[in-house]
Amino acid sequence: MTGANFTRAVGFILLGFSDDPNLQGFLFGIFLIIYVCILIGNGLIIVITKIDSALQTPMYFFLGNFSFLEICYTSVTLPKMLIDLCTKNRTISFLECAIQLCFFLIFGVTECFLLAVMAYDRYVAICRPLYYPLIMNHKVCVCLVIASWIGAIPGQIGQTYQIFSLPFCGSNKLNHAFCDITPVLEVACGDISMNQSAIYAATVVFAVIPFLLILTSYIRIIRSILKLQSAKGRQKAFSTCSSHLIVVSLFFGSGIIMYLRPKSSHFAGTDKVLSLFYNMVTPMFNPLIYSLRNKDVILAIKKHLPT
Repeated sequence: MTGANFTRAVGFILLGFSDDPNLQGFLFGIFLIIYVCILIGNGLIIVITKIDSALQTPMYFFLGNFSFLEICYTSVTLPKMLIDLCTKNRTISFLECAIQLCFFLIFGVTECFLLAVMAYDRYVAICRPLYYPLIMNHKVCVCLVIASWIGAIPGQIGQTYQIFSLPFCGSNKLNHAFCDITPVLEVACGDISMNQSAIYAATVVFAVIPFLLILTSYIRIIRSILKLQSAKGRQKAFSTCSSHLIVVSLFFGSGIIMYLRPKSSHFAGTDKVLSLFYNMVTPMFNPLIYSLRNKDVILAIKKHLPT
């Protein structure tokens, strides 16, 4: 059996954090706590934005969808990582690896688009407040969310197909915690320069452009806020944007560093930390960032908590 056929038959071995067996139990506990926090925190945001009448606005509609996306995003990788740490069985079939990578990319790109939509919502609310109810009506909000999800699907399916159409030979060990682009390409045979060029192009289209749109929106928002005469008005306007800016910085900062670095600067340890950061840390802190810095969410939570 050739190397390529062998890899397709038996799949890959995810090395993850197996270099230190003494840490397996500790990492399992930490990752389990993080996953539970992500599920509870983002689930609470979804429920609160649905049941509280004061939160029936476009901003909280997008926040509820964003929290649902965060749960989907982490659920692609974290359950498998927990199973691997618990059972010590780190194998993943060729098809499972392709499916995991495909959904990981789709949810990642959807997050980029949805963060850009949320920035546009803040831009309209602050820079064009009189037209806000007309521009950001419910139908438009639903269409923007659907477009964010659907717009990510074709490109990422194509990119996944392109990667897994490559021949694989030699080692089938992925020095990573889950199936990601870089570790999969490292075990591929032949010329992968076209694939790497496609990855850089996709990163620019699906990550850098949304980031620049967010940046443009906030430059205009800041200009409008600085023109406000009331200090209280400026403070309130900044407070509605600060939570979103923190999430944008965490997600895009780690993601762009991960995928736009030159190949020579890729190290397995660094890649693992960066991937865990945007795959786990941002979804875990998302509910805290939005609730602790948002009086409306805090009041809604207090109102619906049993006394």
